Amino acid sequence: MKKILSPLLLVFVLLFIGSCTKDGETIFMTSKSPLEYEGAFAQEWFKLECTIVKETPGFFPPQAARAFGYTGAALYESVVQGWDGARSLAGQINGLTRDMLPQAKTDEFEYNWALAANAALADIMRKMFETNITVENTLAIDALETKWKGRLSDDVDVAIVDRSIEFGKSIAAAIYLYSKTDGGHQSYLNPFQLPYTWPTINGAWIPTGAAPNPLAPFWENNRPFLAVNLAQGQPAPHAAYSTDTNSEFYKEAMNVYNVVTNATSEQREIAEFWADDPFNTCTPTGHTFNIMTQLLEENDANLGMCAVGYAKLGIAENDAFIACWKTKYDYFLIRPLSYIRQNIDPNFNTLIGTPPFPAYTSGHSMEAAAGSRVFTDMFTSGDGFYPFTDRTQMQFGFSVRNFNNFDEMATECGNSRLYGGIHYNMDNLNGLKMGKSVGDNVVKMIKWPKSF
Repeated sequence: MKKILSPLLLVFVLLFIGSCTKDGETIFMTSKSPLEYEGAFAQEWFKLECTIVKETPGFFPPQAARAFGYTGAALYESVVQGWDGARSLAGQINGLTRDMLPQAKTDEFEYNWALAANAALADIMRKMFETNITVENTLAIDALETKWKGRLSDDVDVAIVDRSIEFGKSIAAAIYLYSKTDGGHQSYLNPFQLPYTWPTINGAWIPTGAAPNPLAPFWENNRPFLAVNLAQGQPAPHAAYSTDTNSEFYKEAMNVYNVVTNATSEQREIAEFWADDPFNTCTPTGHTFNIMTQLLEENDANLGMCAVGYAKLGIAENDAFIACWKTKYDYFLIRPLSYIRQNIDPNFNTLIGTPPFPAYTSGHSMEAAAGSRVFTDMFTSGDGFYPFTDRTQMQFGFSVRNFNNFDEMATECGNSRLYGGIHYNMDNLNGLKMGKSVGDNVVKMIKWPKSF
């Protein structure tokens, strides 16, 4: 005769089956993992951030990279506590500790991590652009949050909805408080960081356009996510400044002059494709984030994969610009346009506009190389081979570009600054080296989840 379990024993068995033990604590695994949610809504948020960066005054490349960085961090932290085996960024990145972040009560309650992420993304974007954001983009944030709240709440208990949204908002608030101490808080209100005293050196940068001052001269003082990226991410000195026609520096400038004056149609196209001018596009970092979004879409990424991808890239991009800006203002080097007009051809013109900050090294090269290391880590099996078509610039009226791998993409981005006439080749080559170092540090030094 079969024994029937008593009601009390049955409850105990069911609770045991629905739980697991982790680090000596019983965790009730009632919530779905972030890996079980689709990532489409997260991708849509980063597309919106591209628009907001483009349309918000004061968001030049460094400011944009910072905003994307904290947005990625907020997304990751909004889901990591629901991901078995995943580690928070707390204790891994500069200045962020566990006690600064709210802790979900996963041993007591169920959470919907997609709703948490949706709320976190909405609030962190409001906060990162809060003073200068347009009314239209504020409404766009509200509309996107409402759209996905409705879809993600379908058939979800009201208590779970409210709890998850509250947690996501608390994460956004915590990450925002953390961001306020990095030295770049609301830097978009004074992007040129005036007053600034220019160094008096041979070969010093001089204005090349409407902006009379160099952009963000104190950006190197910002706190990087990984201290090593600033401490070890610096290049060798550039060729010594000289106007001697036999000098290495003069040869660098002559190379720019010859390339630009004899540019092929392909080189012109490359220069324009990668120009990524602020306020006409969403800056170099925005371009790289758009590539990340395209790759995530093509790989049918779940929420967990999106969270890791955007966080990795955001940390790398933010740190790349801090390290690059340190180099720029350590050397304060004259741009090719000014040097060539002074010493080679007074009628010389570049193919694209020269940005208002020193030459050495190239920010485009550095951020693209940092991104290439993140992409290689995320999307290749180790051989680095990943043919893809960059379609992200079609929204700005450009054609597509095809690449065999991510390093090839970064190299073309670096070369584009030579083709456009705004960087010496030494700027690009050293920028690529610096960026790869930053990207490698981010993917290797932070303990990321190993599977998606």
